[in-house]
Amino acid sequence: MRFLHTADWHIGKKLNGYDLLPEQRDAYQQIKAIAKAEKVDAVVVAGDLYDRALPSEAAVATLDDMLVDLNRQEKFPLLAISGNHDSGVRLGYGQQWFTSTEFYLRTTLASALEPITIGDTQFFLLPYFEPFQARQFFQDDQIKTVNQAMERLVAAMQEKFQSGYHHVLVAHFFAAGSQHSDSETAVQVGGLNAVPVDLLAPFDYVALGHLHRKEALQNEPTVKYSGSPLKFSTSESEDTKGVWIVDTDTTPVTVIFKPLKPWHDLVVLTDSFEHLMNPEQDYDVQSEDFIAIELTDTTPIPNVMQRLKTRFPRVIELQRINQLTVTPDELDIQQVQRDPLQLMTEFFEQVTQHPMQATQQKWAKETLQAAEKEDKE
Repeated sequence: MRFLHTADWHIGKKLNGYDLLPEQRDAYQQIKAIAKAEKVDAVVVAGDLYDRALPSEAAVATLDDMLVDLNRQEKFPLLAISGNHDSGVRLGYGQQWFTSTEFYLRTTLASALEPITIGDTQFFLLPYFEPFQARQFFQDDQIKTVNQAMERLVAAMQEKFQSGYHHVLVAHFFAAGSQHSDSETAVQVGGLNAVPVDLLAPFDYVALGHLHRKEALQNEPTVKYSGSPLKFSTSESEDTKGVWIVDTDTTPVTVIFKPLKPWHDLVVLTDSFEHLMNPEQDYDVQSEDFIAIELTDTTPIPNVMQRLKTRFPRVIELQRINQLTVTPDELDIQQVQRDPLQLMTEFFEQVTQHPMQATQQKWAKETLQAAEKEDKE
């Protein structure tokens, strides 16, 4: 059995206001090309197909096109689960008849205990769940954590194991020892929901979703996060995104990583404003790349974001890595006696290098009026 493991598509996600649907369509085309080139027997998507429980119409249409193309046009058996960003109820609508084209979508805890058999492999599709759902399913008030729930779930799955078959778990959770990146939504509190990797030992391979880096879980040859197909935060700027090709015909299973090339990359540039704006200073970026800038300057720069965007149109983030030195001009008597709102406006612009917006000016005016009224009382 040879299959492709991917996850965390987050269709409909925006990057600091920029629509990522074009980049997501490009990544999908690369995933499909890899599946065809590797002649896989199935494609696994381990949760977070959408970026939110109520996706936009454009996101729904985009994901539908991808799934129909992969499953009905290219004839790949497709195994998918809901993640913590998905609405299991909405995503699972229609799953009863999806199976007619070998599209196996699972969004409930109960369905995870019914394996899907393709070739010589049994797949157990475990969607994202909260401890209370396991507590209700097993009617056991002692289940307080995902860890405790997984002990019961894995034991129940093992009862369904058939000898002579390989066994694969597809799931969406935080495995103990994993590390987050900034773009992920935490699904554990104080480590209570971290699943020990030892619990997953009965399976030949565990295809995980939720964490956006393939390196999130180190030193586990048969328990893998595929990571997201795109970079969703600056903490992932150095990551290589891709998918896993898993072959269960070997013992242990063979796992090969296949990289994806970003259409528009996410790049962090660390430099001074002068260098960044110098046209003779060359940076390894394209005009449509997403740029996060770390300024080394220590002095205020008027309209810094607007000026940077004249050279890098898609600046998504601006930070200073050194402490800003603000030395206000010496105030004379006339300045001290000026309108407090005007002084506040000038101070705001000096510190932030951005003019006050109308809403901010309104808040400042109301706050000053309230302070003056309190002072008089």
